[in-house]
Amino acid sequence: MKKFGLLAAGGIAAIVLLANLGSLIGLAICAALLYLVFKQFLKAQSIWTKGIWGIIGLCILTGAASNIPAIFGLVAAYILYLVITKWNTAKTSNFKESDPFANFEKQWSELNQK
Repeated sequence: MKKFGLLAAGGIAAIVLLANLGSLIGLAICAALLYLVFKQFLKAQSIWTKGIWGIIGLCILTGAASNIPAIFGLVAAYILYLVITKWNTAKTSNFKESDPFANFEKQWSELNQK
């Protein structure tokens, strides 16, 4: 039953991630452009060029604000990462618990040490 819950959560997270992939790409592009504009703003010497870079930065910031659904995509990617790590952990831990010889070998080695 635990595997079914992980599968359902992973499926929903994958669908949400794919649905918001466009806004994730848009947000990444806007963030890169905003970084470049900020660097140019800091390099500018005159007030006029700082003003122009500031206006360009505000326009790009507005474009980045329109990609707010990308936050849902980031959350979905994180949930998908958690599901994958839990799935792999559950796979290895279930094998250790269901293996009857693992416990026997452990107890046998404890008896031999005494």
